[in-house]
Amino acid sequence: MPPQLVLSLFPGIDILGMGFEECGFTIVRGPDVLWGGDIRTFSVPAGRFDGVLGGPPCQAFSRLSYMVRQNGYEPKFGNLIPEFERVCFEAQPQWFLMENVREAPIPAVAGYEVFSCLLNNRQLGEAQNRVRRWSFGTRDGAVLMIDTVALESIEFEYAAVGGSQERFPIKLNSDGTKKSTLRAHQSRLPFNSKSASAFRELCRKQGLPEDFDLPGFTVAGKCKAVGNAVPMAMARALAKAVREYVESMAINTGIGA
Repeated sequence: MPPQLVLSLFPGIDILGMGFEECGFTIVRGPDVLWGGDIRTFSVPAGRFDGVLGGPPCQAFSRLSYMVRQNGYEPKFGNLIPEFERVCFEAQPQWFLMENVREAPIPAVAGYEVFSCLLNNRQLGEAQNRVRRWSFGTRDGAVLMIDTVALESIEFEYAAVGGSQERFPIKLNSDGTKKSTLRAHQSRLPFNSKSASAFRELCRKQGLPEDFDLPGFTVAGKCKAVGNAVPMAMARALAKAVREYVESMAINTGIGA
């Protein structure tokens, strides 16, 4: 593969970037609120990066956002996809890749065609049920070819999350309507507790090594950061697919791979 310098936006702990690094890409991480950065004041020169990737905050498009708005509030982070689009337009990369929840809009950047698809972590042979929308932008409208398994795992696990919501058995009101089955809770589910075992469980679900750690974070902070990240299996699968695109482009344009 030709050398690829890639800008990672909204990186957080950047499991997505880690997957690309494993696949031979060189990652430069942009600003993130987790580290005190602000994408709105960030800009890049054109032509310096071969690719741009990132996952803007999903709270504004999550299904839980309806509950937040119903209570008279707005999600903490608004729609920052326009900032992703702006930086991509400034950078003018060969390609860009955006991750978000299934309900998120597809990014639009002048001069690029976008292929978008939904991918479940289970399609990669993993037990965790976690669906994400991936949008791949190129000038030639390429389709991203992601390797998936023929049969899903017989094991099933709900998505790892970094928040504090727990699902309870359905109860009915006297008129037969359903009571709320989702409420805030901090301790009953392992991934919502503040124990070291909760963090290790999240790491396992996300495909991280047993010795993975985030020094300086509280346990609750570690759980939130890991739960909000892209699963490692997805990061690797997307990196492999993008690498195959880059290599095919190198052959087609006569640049040695």
